[in-house]
Amino acid sequence: MEFERRRHNHAHMNIAPLVDVVFLLLLFFMLTSHFVQEPSIKIKLPDSQTAETTTETERTIMVAKTGEIYFMDKRVDLENLRMAIQETGISNKSEFLRIKSDKEADVGLLVSVIDEVKLAGVTNFSIVTKRR
Repeated sequence: MEFERRRHNHAHMNIAPLVDVVFLLLLFFMLTSHFVQEPSIKIKLPDSQTAETTTETERTIMVAKTGEIYFMDKRVDLENLRMAIQETGISNKSEFLRIKSDKEADVGLLVSVIDEVKLAGVTNFSIVTKRR
């Protein structure tokens, strides 16, 4: 007498496509995380108890602690700062200019930058600080 063998039905799931999708997602996030733009100029703003939160504007002058001056993310010399400001037409009453200076930057350089801003005809400007 012959017995019929039981056939084992193994329900295996093929996970190769799932692994491919996971690796593609991992690759996508690894590549796109490098495109996040960080500020190109490292500035430690001075503390202030009366600092107000405002929205960032592209019309900023940054004074780094090394003495470099950046206007709208482009390096500019102190002698050419007035001309660069006048070329953008910020002297309009509705336009606003922000000056960000590192807390370790030379105060004399900051005063010279403020003088150049005033000589360029800008009346609406502020020095940016951060709240303590």
